[in-house]
Amino acid sequence: MAPVLTQISSIPRVSNASSGWSKTLERLGWTLGSLLAFVALWHVTAIVLQNKYLPTPVAVFDVLLREAASGDLWHHIGATLARVAVAFVVSMFIGSAIGLALGTFRRADRFFDTWLILFLNLPALVTITLCYIWFGLSEAAAVTAVALNKIPNVAVNMREGARSLSRDLAEMAAVYKFGWWKTLRHVTLPQLAPFFAGSARSGLALVWKIVLVVEAFGRSSGVGYRLNIAFQEFDVTTILAYALGFIIIVQIIEFTILQPLQARVNAWRR
Repeated sequence: MAPVLTQISSIPRVSNASSGWSKTLERLGWTLGSLLAFVALWHVTAIVLQNKYLPTPVAVFDVLLREAASGDLWHHIGATLARVAVAFVVSMFIGSAIGLALGTFRRADRFFDTWLILFLNLPALVTITLCYIWFGLSEAAAVTAVALNKIPNVAVNMREGARSLSRDLAEMAAVYKFGWWKTLRHVTLPQLAPFFAGSARSGLALVWKIVLVVEAFGRSSGVGYRLNIAFQEFDVTTILAYALGFIIIVQIIEFTILQPLQARVNAWRR
């Protein structure tokens, strides 16, 4: 009897697995079809207009492959990714701490809410300029400028996460005497994880865009620096090639790390 029950209980799992694969393949098909349609439209438009400032996809891919073969593409992308990683970690750590503090202590939230709104609306260009003036054209200034632009966004998301913590679950943990570590691990963190993952996904998109501006202003390496040089030479093909190369890298990180992470932390929700 037990083997039969085991076989029956395994049927939904197989069905769910096959359903998940079919949805993944369907989404992949739509994505590839959409990208092919975009590239085709781009190619036809470039051929019809015959404008030197609108190169064909073939010309852009040629430059991309040439820069990759020479090593320049990987050098600049590596420099940008290093700055993105440092600024991302710093902003997520500090922003999460601020957000949790504001979401937990109401008086602190009321007092610092105006500050948070002020920094949320402060233009990134202003922050970048001030950091370069105050700290010089250094790596520390570049990373600080990027982190300062991201910290308020993380703080807002994590504050909402702290506000949404279930009191019923906290009381249950107290009744069953979980202790602070077990409560943190099994009650608090699972509720905060979706907010953290959402902040991470939106944060990556925001951070790398600001990093490019920082590099264009005052760095001698990175994708932003290379785009600035190409802009001065009106080299649209190189601009699109470097933009495309970096977008591909960021999308790989998005689909292989961030999206699976968010799906995993949301798995407990029904």
